[in-house]
Amino acid sequence: MDEQLFFRKLNSLCTSKEIFDFLSSLTVMSDTMASEALQRISEVEVDDSGLKNPEGVLENEIFRALCFQFEFESSKLSNTGLLKALQALIKLHIDPQSTLMANLLLESKERLGKGQLSVKNLCVLGESLLKLEGSSCETLEQIVNHTQETDVEKWSPREMVMVYKMLQVTAKKRERYQDLLNRMNRVTLAMVSQLNPKFTSAILNSLVVLHQTQTVPLVTALCKHSVKHIPYFTGDELVNVLEAFLYFGHREQTFTEVLETHVPESIFTMHPQTVSKVMQYCCRKMILSKPIFDAVAEDFISNADSFSTDQIAEYIIPFGTLNYLPPSASSFFRKLETVLHTRFSHFQPHTLLNLLHSCVLIQRYPVNFLPKIFSPYFLQQLQAQPPGLDRIATSQLTQLFLTVTLECPSYEGPRLLPQYQVKAFFMPHSSLDVHLLKRVKTGLLYLLKKRIYFASGVSTPYFYTVDIEIKLDEEGFVLPAAQCEEVHRRIALCIDGQNRFCFNSHNLLGQEAIKQRHLQLLGYEVVQIPFFEIESLQSCRKLADYLHKKIFPHTYRLSC
Repeated sequence: MDEQLFFRKLNSLCTSKEIFDFLSSLTVMSDTMASEALQRISEVEVDDSGLKNPEGVLENEIFRALCFQFEFESSKLSNTGLLKALQALIKLHIDPQSTLMANLLLESKERLGKGQLSVKNLCVLGESLLKLEGSSCETLEQIVNHTQETDVEKWSPREMVMVYKMLQVTAKKRERYQDLLNRMNRVTLAMVSQLNPKFTSAILNSLVVLHQTQTVPLVTALCKHSVKHIPYFTGDELVNVLEAFLYFGHREQTFTEVLETHVPESIFTMHPQTVSKVMQYCCRKMILSKPIFDAVAEDFISNADSFSTDQIAEYIIPFGTLNYLPPSASSFFRKLETVLHTRFSHFQPHTLLNLLHSCVLIQRYPVNFLPKIFSPYFLQQLQAQPPGLDRIATSQLTQLFLTVTLECPSYEGPRLLPQYQVKAFFMPHSSLDVHLLKRVKTGLLYLLKKRIYFASGVSTPYFYTVDIEIKLDEEGFVLPAAQCEEVHRRIALCIDGQNRFCFNSHNLLGQEAIKQRHLQLLGYEVVQIPFFEIESLQSCRKLADYLHKKIFPHTYRLSC
């Protein structure tokens, strides 16, 4: 039979029985046809759980005859027949120690050593060895060395992807192959539009593993190209793409927009690990996507019992970080409380602390679990697990302690001992916008006439730092900032730059929201000065008028 006709017929068959019946009708076939038959059998009979019908395949007379021919005539096989047969038999989980596999591997390596394999052959062999031996395979380096001698511009997308994957395994020696990588990155840039979802994801993953931070044009092109593939990525492929966005710091508005459509539509069929990565992407990029968060909340309510403890935390923490309560908040947190009651001891200490801390940011108070968190036993566990009781952990513990003190007066459990409390909170996402602060100071100076009437960066006894503090006496006079007597009112100005809000949003981040809430409970009059209210005020006078209305909506007086 003509080979092309054979291949078309073979690819139309959907079960191993149909394939074996078809093969038995042939009187002769080439080794290439035989290896393609093995490939097709592996495609229809192998799924994620392995070989579906081992006895029906491995004990079949036609299959055994094919294997016999490949075992004893390996030296007579064409390169394509040899390597495709090896690839198929690995996929079919044939014993690597069998004579059949040993002969095929030996013959393949001999031809590799003699330089007889094309780039296509090298890639098939490399893929087979990766599946068979994993990253410990020493032959991969030899294969990569041979690929260096070929013309990268003539490689197909599939070959490009395979060489990237082999280079991932030799990542520790990437400096030796950086020239090859530079050529590959340049050629890949020209073929981005040809890449399917699988190849797009695989190359982005390779660029992350190989730390190719200098290839910005290629990363940008791949990230843009990935947008149209979002509905077609598998869960693992989407995770790779999201990790690349995070690693390279790339932001693509259209990517988020398509994700906002895809996730709500697919949430109940997505693997929890994929959803966790989507939430991590939103959290790290400070993207508050209500369609995504609302869908994730519904998924959590329905399926949280089957999630790992890490996945539970990864679902929940972004809600606190980005200061968002979904419409289903009551059911959402009721489910979380049920899960915590059932599996509290299963959580790693730092994971549990991060989770409970994120809840208080959005005024969900885990009072039933705080006695355990403040217990010496749990604090010892935190200390023992890296990174130990570092500044982040002690800040979170202190903020939990302050929250129950200020917001949960009915709490009568143990308190956090002083030695575990910080003097000032570590709030990396709430750093001060220095340029904005300078503008506000200029406006205040114009308004109050003298610099002595306000202070900036004021430490409080309550762990928070006030951006700008203004003191008033009982009659409403503005007092010098250094004066401590006769202070009747304290005004805390929160100078909120873009970094204190979710991306492209006027929604305060959780850390800043809890700070302003606590300052108010501690007796401060909190006045928020958000960047979007003053960015259009160009003149000093307009800025001063704005500050006057915000800080002193009725009037103000300076003391003499």
